[in-house]
Amino acid sequence: MAKFQEADTQILGISVDSPPALAKFAKEIGVSFPLLSDLSHKVSKEYGVLDETRGFARRTTFVVDKHGKIRGIEQGQAALDPAGAQKTCALINK
Repeated sequence: MAKFQEADTQILGISVDSPPALAKFAKEIGVSFPLLSDLSHKVSKEYGVLDETRGFARRTTFVVDKHGKIRGIEQGQAALDPAGAQKTCALINK
């Protein structure tokens, strides 16, 4: 979190899970950033990460700059490691 703060970055988590499920998840793992619910699946679909057959969003990290432009995308296992997103954020804010 400190590295993202140094890069003047806002972190948001978006999930197709319900707000109560996200609150429980955040408490269990100690998340310190907002988790937003996409129950309608609209955001996941617009970003191209929704698996409509199974009804879930594929794990993806998007780095979006202050102007709303996507500057980096990591999917699957790469999305679990914040190092790539941290690097992209640091490069954007130089």
